[in-house]
Amino acid sequence: MTEPSTATPALSPVTTDTLQQALADWFAPWVQALGMTVESFSDGEVTLRLPHNDQLSRVGGMVCGQALMSAADTAMVLAIVTRLGNQRPMTTVQLNTSFLKPLSNQDALVTARIVRAGKSLVFGEMDISGARDGQSVCRASTTYALL
Repeated sequence: MTEPSTATPALSPVTTDTLQQALADWFAPWVQALGMTVESFSDGEVTLRLPHNDQLSRVGGMVCGQALMSAADTAMVLAIVTRLGNQRPMTTVQLNTSFLKPLSNQDALVTARIVRAGKSLVFGEMDISGARDGQSVCRASTTYALL
């Protein structure tokens, strides 16, 4: 009788293409409609571009906070994937956001990085800056539960 294998399955390599595909496959249609693209990644860190869009803007071309928070939350999921190597069920436990200044009439760069990854919780931080001027407009911290 053969014993069942206890070997850990090989993790799929993470590439820009696999992260971009995850944006299309894993997220709700309204998140996909934000039109985010993967700018760069490394182990435990992802930067997404959130394109400026009149649908996401208020008076004066200011991007609404709800769109920025959604982009930050989405970027953190992908940052966790870069560390785990594949999709794993997870949920946001806490998301604390500080808006520093309005983001107006430009794309946003959303960088999420893991601060600490444990067996059941991941702690992270996000920074959102203007793609054109580089000024930070939003900072967030988050906790995720790995299910």
